[in-house]
Amino acid sequence: MTTKTVMVPNISCGHCVMTIQREVGDLAGVADVRAEQDSKQVTVSWDPEATDWAAIEELMKEINYAPSA
Repeated sequence: MTTKTVMVPNISCGHCVMTIQREVGDLAGVADVRAEQDSKQVTVSWDPEATDWAAIEELMKEINYAPSA
C-alpha cells in the first residue's frame, strides 16, 4: 500500500470533501481517501499494483480538485 498527502487549495466546503472522497475512492486500486476542508489536504492510500499516482492525480484534475504543485 502506498500513501500520499497533497494540498488541494480549492477545497472550500463539505461538498468538495464528499466529491473528492467519492470520486477518488471509486478508482480501482484506491483503498482509502481522506479529504479535509480545514487543512485543504487530501490523503490517498492505494495499491501500487492496481493504479499509480499519475492516474489518481489525473482524476483529481478532471473533477476540478487538482493537487497544488
